[in-house]
Amino acid sequence: MSRQLIDASKLDLKEQVININRVTKVVKGGRNFRFSALVVVGDENGHVGIGTGKAKEVPEAISKAIEDAKKRLIFVPRVGTSVPHNIEGRFGSGSVRIMTALEGTGVIAGGPVRAVLELAGIKDVRAKSLGSNNPRNMVNATLDGLKNLKTAESVAKLRGKTVEEILG
Repeated sequence: MSRQLIDASKLDLKEQVININRVTKVVKGGRNFRFSALVVVGDENGHVGIGTGKAKEVPEAISKAIEDAKKRLIFVPRVGTSVPHNIEGRFGSGSVRIMTALEGTGVIAGGPVRAVLELAGIKDVRAKSLGSNNPRNMVNATLDGLKNLKTAESVAKLRGKTVEEILG
């Protein structure tokens, strides 16, 4: 599957900090403290990306994470205000089940998963996180699921059929 590059400078991106972690490295002179940040960026119109950054100060770690997330933007196919079909994303020991929902349902999902889905522009969806509840695993599992979504048009094109033949 070919990956399209998305120009982040043309998009009106919003960012949300998911997790800030204090990391300690013990050295001869004592302890070195650093901060790692996990950030999600998206335009609420089908583009979303996640990034991580690490620095001595929190604001610097967040800005590094935002730059990293802008480099990793993906496009999320949507049908109306929901996802095209149910899917499960996996990363490490965490998995997230993303399910379609009727219009008006809203985003029913836990913390990190909710942030990714909202910034992707999905308004009506249900999600259940299974396995690991580590924010990094949950966010990556959600992104894995969103990457693997397919629309009826893309499936029809792959099979060399029309959309009507696929949908019946």
